[in-house]
Amino acid sequence: MAFPPDFLDELRNRITLSEVIGRRVKLVKRGREHSGLCPFHNEKTPSFTVSDDKGFYHCFGCGAHGSAFDFVMNTEGLSFPETVERLAGLAGMAVPQQDPQDRARAEKRAGLLDVLEAAAVWFQEQLAGSAGAEARDYLAGRGLAPQTVAAFRLGFAPRERGALARALRARGIAVEQLIEAGLVKRDEGAPATEEALRDYFFHRVIFPITDRRGRVIAFGGRALGDSKAKYLNSPETPLFHKGRELYNLARARKAAHDSGEVLVAEGYMDVIALAEGGFPAAVAPLGTAITEDQIAALWRLAPEPTLCFDGDAAGQRAAFRAAERAMPLLKPGKSLRFALLPAGEDPDSLLRNRGAQALRGVLDAALPLADLVWRKAVEGRPADTPERRAAIRAALREQVGAIRDPDLREDYRAEMDRRYGEVFNPGAGRQGRSGERFSQGFRGGRGGKARFGGGRGWPVDPYPPARRRSASEVPAPNRTEELLLAALINHNKLLTELVEDLAGLDFADRDLDGLRQALIDCIAGNTDLDSEGVKCHLSELGFSGLLATLLAPERYVHGRFARPDASEEVARQSVMHILGVMRERRLGPLVVEEANALAKDMAEEQLKRMQAAQKIRDQEEGRKVDLDRFEALSERSVHKADS
Repeated sequence: MAFPPDFLDELRNRITLSEVIGRRVKLVKRGREHSGLCPFHNEKTPSFTVSDDKGFYHCFGCGAHGSAFDFVMNTEGLSFPETVERLAGLAGMAVPQQDPQDRARAEKRAGLLDVLEAAAVWFQEQLAGSAGAEARDYLAGRGLAPQTVAAFRLGFAPRERGALARALRARGIAVEQLIEAGLVKRDEGAPATEEALRDYFFHRVIFPITDRRGRVIAFGGRALGDSKAKYLNSPETPLFHKGRELYNLARARKAAHDSGEVLVAEGYMDVIALAEGGFPAAVAPLGTAITEDQIAALWRLAPEPTLCFDGDAAGQRAAFRAAERAMPLLKPGKSLRFALLPAGEDPDSLLRNRGAQALRGVLDAALPLADLVWRKAVEGRPADTPERRAAIRAALREQVGAIRDPDLREDYRAEMDRRYGEVFNPGAGRQGRSGERFSQGFRGGRGGKARFGGGRGWPVDPYPPARRRSASEVPAPNRTEELLLAALINHNKLLTELVEDLAGLDFADRDLDGLRQALIDCIAGNTDLDSEGVKCHLSELGFSGLLATLLAPERYVHGRFARPDASEEVARQSVMHILGVMRERRLGPLVVEEANALAKDMAEEQLKRMQAAQKIRDQEEGRKVDLDRFEALSERSVHKADS
């Protein structure tokens, strides 16, 4: 009995080898593989290895080797058709009945693959020809090298109605095949003639979409002129269902296996930019929110794919939708992470503007799914009464209740209860460090409408999980220094105004102090630079990684004045306050210790005079060094301008 190849491909995609074998063999996960005692011979030391990535098992003791089909046939004594039926049942798939119609459909699919391959070649020819100059200029303007264009088989649909249909008809391809492949369409109500045919893609850059085996099954097109739809995908066809496919899946599979990492971007250009920038394990959904089928496909590549979203309100909503879609599907060891890009950036622009190191910093700071669950429940919700806090608890439990795996659901419930208890426990939430977080996490005060988050962009998470506190609650001196630098970079007019105050400080953090020095040098020699120019200048000096961390949206927790969208006056007042506090802290620990010892024998007034004098000496000595450098650089800049 023969089965349609596409059915067998889909069955292989839906089953997980370790789950099939794990029903008969106790497996232990070791890195990216599993091991256990071989079921085909007696052994005391495990030599049986199962690889989900490679899709086969192997015993180093007896040499047994094969796929899920082989394992079921060899352990249960079933025939191949019986094995297919057994695995299809596990995967929740109906086995197609083999009849002449099924064979005809299989042959038709094979024919459609040939049609789509011919179309891909034709689109590539148009891009390389005289008509493709506009498209080539567009791709060059997006920074794509010719070898990248060739590797992704990019093409061009010219501004000529019916050009593709005529070209493929001349090669013997029938009109009905062109329609079924999603390449052409007939005007509604028009007669069934070739003159009524319209190419589906017109005046667009073409992106071939392939299946996991690299066969072209559809196309995406980016409009070059005015169009209601900037991006357009092929319609649903017997080969293409956009909710199941991922752009660049075939190319990303090997890279994902080698790195253990998969990135999910929003569009074609982001994926190509990531691959060109050193992140080849990148894919994208096809114009829709990520689906259950796509999440399952991602988990076959890596246990925790990273979804990249813009750091604005739309990115927040998309991340919440993805988290909600994933919750029922969660399994032990299978989850998602969420990388929150700086406001106004996507992977393509971030790589071009700040480089791979900046993107790596964003990816390393990606949030686990549990953080998104917490944020979705608390963001924008009032929490100033017992009833409102109970509503937050109910929202958390509703999200957690969607998890089908009972053990994982219980673990999530315990984690959300822990976070809720840290925030709202009356005995622990009103004093000490927890009390500080409690008050800072609300907008409004007593008698007002206290609520979590608020404002634009990604929500402030006032109660980060315990394991992230070391990253988000930096010790006070470093946190203050970070916010000060972020505010001055994002509002660089203040930098020129307050450079003398900045020059009079020494930062406790060595890296941040190096950035402070570079910032002073930058503004001294380039007084006309705007905020983006300052960032580029500092990146060229090797500070791109530090800047990516410093200016990431989540770093503005409890320091919204440092955000680029904060008002300049709010930023000015906050920066001046910080500068004043930091000047007062210039009394080092040694001076403080000596002053405390002398305080026992000295009158209070005399001690105050000594402290004030010491503070002035420290300020003047520290400022003199940096101001000398600043003045010298300024003079060189003036001389250079005069010459």
